Amino acid sequence: MKQWIGRWLIGVAVIHTVFGVVVFGKQLLGIVQRGVFDTVGADPMTGAVVWFLLFGVVLFICGQAVSRLEASSPAALPKGMGWSLLALGVLGVVLMPASGFWLVFPPAIALLVKRGGAKPALA
Repeated sequence: MKQWIGRWLIGVAVIHTVFGVVVFGKQLLGIVQRGVFDTVGADPMTGAVVWFLLFGVVLFICGQAVSRLEASSPAALPKGMGWSLLALGVLGVVLMPASGFWLVFPPAIALLVKRGGAKPALA
């Protein structure tokens, strides 16, 4: 099976982050002009922009991890990750139908239908 799930997540993360920089450039410039440190404060728009961009970074990190697992042991990809991505996608689409959350469904479904997925380990 082709190893595409991690790359897909990385691609979505890059698109997400570039979109954020383009659309929220004014807010990001304000952060830089104020010296970056402690510049979000109580401004909800600036906070939303920061979280938007940080979500892209976290998705990129997850994509790297998935990509590494796909390359070393495709069976090691946990089905729980598929369920989590599916839940995230459903919630995101319900809250914001006109969004990129639809892009989470292909890797989520692929993780769920993939044969030999790793079972969650009990602590």
